[in-house]
Amino acid sequence: MSIDLHTHSWFSDGTKSPTELVQLAANSGVSAIAITDHDTMDGVDEAMAVSSEFGVEVVPGLEVSVIHKKKPLHILGYFMDPADSKLAAALSVLQEARDRRNAKIIAKLQAVGVAATVEELKKISGIGQTGRPHIAKLLVNHGLVRSIPQAFDEYLKKDAKAYVARFAYSAEEAISFITEAGGLAVLAHPIQVDKTLNSLVTLLPVLKSYGLDGIEAYYPTQKKKMRKRIRMFARENDLLLTGGSDYHGDIRPGTRLAGGNNVYVSPRLLDLMKVRLKTDSKKQTLL
Repeated sequence: MSIDLHTHSWFSDGTKSPTELVQLAANSGVSAIAITDHDTMDGVDEAMAVSSEFGVEVVPGLEVSVIHKKKPLHILGYFMDPADSKLAAALSVLQEARDRRNAKIIAKLQAVGVAATVEELKKISGIGQTGRPHIAKLLVNHGLVRSIPQAFDEYLKKDAKAYVARFAYSAEEAISFITEAGGLAVLAHPIQVDKTLNSLVTLLPVLKSYGLDGIEAYYPTQKKKMRKRIRMFARENDLLLTGGSDYHGDIRPGTRLAGGNNVYVSPRLLDLMKVRLKTDSKKQTLL
């Protein structure tokens, strides 16, 4: 039986509710699932409320996009206290920055003749965070592109027609507000940081000095040789191993939760995360 420590609900850019994700985990034979929405923990309470009903353990989490030496990274956080004031304030800044960016992207689209509005975008995204995947869906709905990948290629990726950069914390800042809220900070999908993984030699010790706790070793596009190297880096830097599917639902057709024919993530990894939380006197956790 697998666990899945990297999933997204409709509170960010996923297409399923937290309840639906937990139910899907139960139906897929996944014993534990983490809700790791971008810049928000708003879906965690709902997922935890149905945890016992479906017999699936729910791990509170989130994912934050950060910058380190001008390079984008993603940091996953686990077991934070959502009520922590510093964490709440930090996420509020990110959410407001998202709103400003979305408005600027819509304005750029209007400038090139796309009849799109912020109000229309909000209807597409529904509840939770609104981001570029929702704008991509808007472009599909307008018939300007055939698919979400095409929308990114032509309008939304860096240097495309409507691209707008947004505010991001430094890696040090994000790791700090995650760990100070009692959580574990983990580098997400290192294959997306560097396809060769070579830069991890110098990157991980620096992130470790900031308080990094782990690295995501098990990920659908990280194959056997890559996982072996990542495990080696983890041992060298005393980092926990985590893993997950990065499941977003229908917005990424053909994807599925961990387990089965997808990446397998051992429940033992979650046990080791809990041990780290219990033995780290600096962390005040809800565990």
